[in-house]
Amino acid sequence: MAKGGQTPKDPASPRMQAAWKLKDSGDVVAARHEAERILADNPSPEDKAQAEELLRRATTPRALYGFAALAAIILVLLVVLATTRY
Repeated sequence: MAKGGQTPKDPASPRMQAAWKLKDSGDVVAARHEAERILADNPSPEDKAQAEELLRRATTPRALYGFAALAAIILVLLVVLATTRY
């Protein structure tokens, strides 16, 4: 598959090409929906692999939510410490 945010040079079908084009233009939600529709239609193996790859690239990693929660906890802790000190 291609690197980072690049569209593969040979999308398997016109529907996959449209989905990749949506993602590249910044409409990630529409690209995810199109990839999910492609997967629901019993696609060819190439389409299935590319749709799964598109979904993987367009999904927020779970670790990011953990880091955000940790940052929020630290921020609250610092505010509580600052208010109790003064």
